[in-house]
Amino acid sequence: MRVLMVVMLMLLSSISVAQSTLTIDAGRGEMPLFVPASYDSDAPAPLIVLLHGYGSNGVQQNQYLRISEMVDRYGFILATPDGTQETAGRNARFWNASEACCNFYATDLDDSAYVLAIINAVKSQYTVDARRVYLIGHSNGGFMSYKAAHDHSDVIAGIASLAGAEATVELPAPANPVHVLQIHGTADATIAYDGGEIQGNVYPGAVETVTRWAGYNGCTEENLVTATLDLDQSLEGLETTVTRYGDTCQPGGSVELWTIAEGSHIPAISSVFPAEVVEWLLARPKIHASERLAVSQN
Repeated sequence: MRVLMVVMLMLLSSISVAQSTLTIDAGRGEMPLFVPASYDSDAPAPLIVLLHGYGSNGVQQNQYLRISEMVDRYGFILATPDGTQETAGRNARFWNASEACCNFYATDLDDSAYVLAIINAVKSQYTVDARRVYLIGHSNGGFMSYKAAHDHSDVIAGIASLAGAEATVELPAPANPVHVLQIHGTADATIAYDGGEIQGNVYPGAVETVTRWAGYNGCTEENLVTATLDLDQSLEGLETTVTRYGDTCQPGGSVELWTIAEGSHIPAISSVFPAEVVEWLLARPKIHASERLAVSQN
């Protein structure tokens, strides 16, 4: 029995060490990196960067959304970085994403550049599918996803924002279309579904956010309700309505709004939530400018 216990401890120790070595540093310290067991350097893998909400961190956000549980099933690489910690107030971690959220102490930070640095750091060590680089963000992380999509539309294929929002003012369309998924509860008391303000800075609601991106992506004006989903296990039935903004968009761009009826800011995500989001993203690759030109000419 003693020998068995020693062997078990040795196995657990080796597992712990193996897990701790899966990290990467993009210039602000190491962050967890999840690589699928099937990873093959000769076969490019998709990359997802998970951006946490205000006051959270990468580990906690992943524990909530359970995206790492999808890594082996779908064969993508996952990075779960931390934002910068405030030196005042709540000492919360945040992303400098928009005037509304959530750089409350005016810290001089270029988090959009940091998101790109994370992507490039992973690319430098792993074979990444350049057509399938995605962001998933919750709340402040959702705001950050939109900001990075604007700034790096040549790199980011798509984003999924849970309870995030666009910039405080409408911006010029990015140079390239980006696939955009907004998920938002109508009873969100923190980032309101219909929009609101934080410290005097107004942010758009869910519908305005996706409407802007439908315009950026050159989508038609016809909006289609395409499905219902069960994303919140605390609510009965298929409480989420899937609306596609535009019947057609520019190649490489699409826009959907998943409205959780009576959903809160931190919905009790269902067992299918992580897979639904990951599948939506992975099915939508980046279409580069030269390819869009070829499509338009045919």
